[in-house]
Amino acid sequence: MRLLLGRLMKGKWNLQKCIQMKYSNIMKKLVFFAALAAMFSFVSCGNADELKVMSYNIRLEHMGDGDNAWPNRKEATIEMLETIKPDVFGVQEALPQQVAYVSEQAPLYKNVGVGRDDGVAKGEFMSIFWNTEVIEMIEWGTYWLSETPDEPSFGWDAACRRTATWALMKDKRNGRKFYFVNTHLDHRGVLARKNGLQLLVDNIAAMNSEGYPMVLTGDFNVLPDDECLVDLDKQMQSARKIAKVTDNLSTFNGWGDKKPEDEYVIDYIYVSGFKSVPEYRTNMQQYAEKPYISDHYPIVSVLEY
Repeated sequence: MRLLLGRLMKGKWNLQKCIQMKYSNIMKKLVFFAALAAMFSFVSCGNADELKVMSYNIRLEHMGDGDNAWPNRKEATIEMLETIKPDVFGVQEALPQQVAYVSEQAPLYKNVGVGRDDGVAKGEFMSIFWNTEVIEMIEWGTYWLSETPDEPSFGWDAACRRTATWALMKDKRNGRKFYFVNTHLDHRGVLARKNGLQLLVDNIAAMNSEGYPMVLTGDFNVLPDDECLVDLDKQMQSARKIAKVTDNLSTFNGWGDKKPEDEYVIDYIYVSGFKSVPEYRTNMQQYAEKPYISDHYPIVSVLEY
């Protein structure tokens, strides 16, 4: 009798555990599909007091990517831009030919930026693109995340030269001015990420004496709980965290190695000086019948002045 009871209790426990695991998986899938459905309803800003911004690690052109190499997905990037229609967006890892292609195929946008290796046209660009119909460029510049920020240089323990491109812009729809900063932190150097981000925080504070709204986009190569974000979190806010409608899906997909529900977030939109953040989205939509437009998903946010 005791043996029978023990087996029944063990079977009950296993059943409960199985139900809990299935429930957890179901909830994750529900969150994923809810975010996916909301993404498809993510329409362009119709309000003159709203600004749509995007951060997009475009993935450099690398023939080792095989079917995912840039020549096979570049049309998908243009289709994405035509669908999302961001007012301003920052790209990371863009090589000169990629910047040129986007400029040619999406003529509504102009861009600024320099190659990180020589300050002109060599190496990856951290370009800022803007919709010329609604946004006006006032001034811009680039600096290196290093001890010598005014010249092409490696910072601390960085594996690569890293830059930040900044721009002071004006929204033609309402006359409001704002700053936009775009960057890409090092993928290996812990000290380079920490000190590079601190340099960004200091420069953002110094450049914005007028108190204009500020947007910072980039691939930070760290998860949201990394200690290097502490000082930034004191000065600006993550759009993902404060948006009225948001998600917590992976921004890096690794060509399928990372699933959206893994919550592998390393790309960011930070803001300050805006009235509110109505929406934030990780854009997982497929374009031009390609499974991925990059090994990162574009992230998009609507900001209210």
